[in-house]
Amino acid sequence: MMAYGDIKLFAGTGCPKLAQRIADYIQVPLSDWDIMQFPNENLFVRLQGSVRGQDVYIIQSHDRPVHRSIMEMLIAVDCLKRDSAGRITVVVPYMAYSQSDKKDQPRIPITSRLLANMIEVAGADRWITIDLHSGQIQGFYNIPGDSLTAFHILVDYFKQKKLDAVIVTPDLGFAKRGRNFAADLGLPLAFVEKRRIGNETGRKALTLIGSVAGKDVIIVDDLVDTAGSIEQAVKVVKENGANDVYITFTHPVLSDPATDRLSRLPIKEIVTTDTLPIPEYKRLPNMTVLTVAELLGEVILRSHEGRSVGELFNE
Repeated sequence: MMAYGDIKLFAGTGCPKLAQRIADYIQVPLSDWDIMQFPNENLFVRLQGSVRGQDVYIIQSHDRPVHRSIMEMLIAVDCLKRDSAGRITVVVPYMAYSQSDKKDQPRIPITSRLLANMIEVAGADRWITIDLHSGQIQGFYNIPGDSLTAFHILVDYFKQKKLDAVIVTPDLGFAKRGRNFAADLGLPLAFVEKRRIGNETGRKALTLIGSVAGKDVIIVDDLVDTAGSIEQAVKVVKENGANDVYITFTHPVLSDPATDRLSRLPIKEIVTTDTLPIPEYKRLPNMTVLTVAELLGEVILRSHEGRSVGELFNE
C-alpha cells in the first residue's frame, strides 16, 4: 500500500506543454487550478478540487519572467499545504539561480541556497530537478530530492549518429561531466581553456587542450544562456581543424543575443531538451529538441511507489 493517496499533477505556467507530456506518459490527468495575477502584480492560486491526503506534484520550470515563476511555485506549495496535501513535490526541470552556488567574491549572496530555503519554508516535502549547474546545491536542501540528468537522453541521440567525433567542453569547469559524456559515447575528449587577460574582466577563450583536426566535434554544456562561451568554443575548434560542429546542452535558456549568435555560427546541429519552452522565434532550422517527459514521468511514478530512482541509471 502507498503511504499517500493518488498522484495529483499540477502544471504551472513555466512549462505547460512539458507538464502535459508528463501527464500523458504516466496517464494521470493534470488537475485544475486557477492562477491569476491582479493588476498590482500579486499572484493568486485557487484549487478546483481537494488534495487532502494526496501525493501532489507541481511541475514548474523557472522560465521568464523568472521571479513570477518562482513566486507562483511557492504560493502554489502554500496553497496545497493549507489544503492538507499528503505530500508535496516540486518538479523543477530548470532551477533558476543554480549558477549562484558559492561565495566566490566579496559581498555577494548565495542565491541558490536562499531559493532552497524558500522552497522548504513554503512547505514542500521533496524536490526534483534536472542538471543542476553545480552538484553542491543538493546539500542546500534539508528535505529529500532527486537531482537528475538528461545527459543519457542526449547520449542516446548521438549514439544513433555514429559520429567519428571528439567531445569538447567550452571550459575546464565542465570537464568532469564532459568526460562522462565522452566515456558513454566511447569518444576522445578535449577542452577549451579560458583565462583572464591582463585587467580585462571577461574571460577569453585562448587554446584547445586536445586534438580535433579532421574530426567532427560535439560541444557539450549544461545550459546555453547568451551563447558567448559557445561562440568562443566553436571558433576555437574550427581554427584547430574541426569538421562538422554539433552543440548539445540540457537547458535552452537562450537569453538575447543567443539566437542571433547561434544562427551565425557554422553549427551542423543544435541538440537540446524541453526543460524550458523555446518560443517559435528562437527555434532555429538546425535545432533538435528532445523531451525529458519520460524521464520525469518515470521518476514521479517511482517516487510515488517508493521504488529506486537510481535503477533508471543502473546505479
